[in-house]
Amino acid sequence: MQIVTPSALLRDWRPEDAASLARHADSPRIAATMRDGFPSPYTLEDARRFIATAAGSATNLFLAIEVDGEAAGGIGVHPFEDVYRRTAEIGYLLAESCRGRGIATDAVCALAPVAFERFGIVRLQAGVFSSNPASMRVLERCGFAREAVHKNAIWKRGLLLDEVVYVRFGPGVGP
Repeated sequence: MQIVTPSALLRDWRPEDAASLARHADSPRIAATMRDGFPSPYTLEDARRFIATAAGSATNLFLAIEVDGEAAGGIGVHPFEDVYRRTAEIGYLLAESCRGRGIATDAVCALAPVAFERFGIVRLQAGVFSSNPASMRVLERCGFAREAVHKNAIWKRGLLLDEVVYVRFGPGVGP
């Protein structure tokens, strides 16, 4: 899959992306905004393992965010199951050197309609650590609304943080 945005190319991950993914993802600032399953430090082997998982996933959608010819981040959609099967979660990361250029905003705005169509969902959501206002701005620019604040829901690096949940509804579906 390929999606061209004004600032980047969203595309399938390739094995040759491992070195650039490891270089860009190995950042304490990025790790601070991710769930604990995200490795820190982020090694070449971590990148290879992730790319293999992304390529082999039949249920999730994982795309590289290519900027200036290299994978500088990633974006993905994870559909939920059971009674939540009409909901999916979107998540993304972007190299620090690429921030502030609208790249994450373009990626989220471009992928959201694809997620609704591909997965047949009515609700796309994202949980953001309260310490990450830049990610909140990305979601707001892409038509997501702040739905809830889960107080003291996140324990990250010795700090208790709120989780701010954003949601965007599919066409013809409202809150």
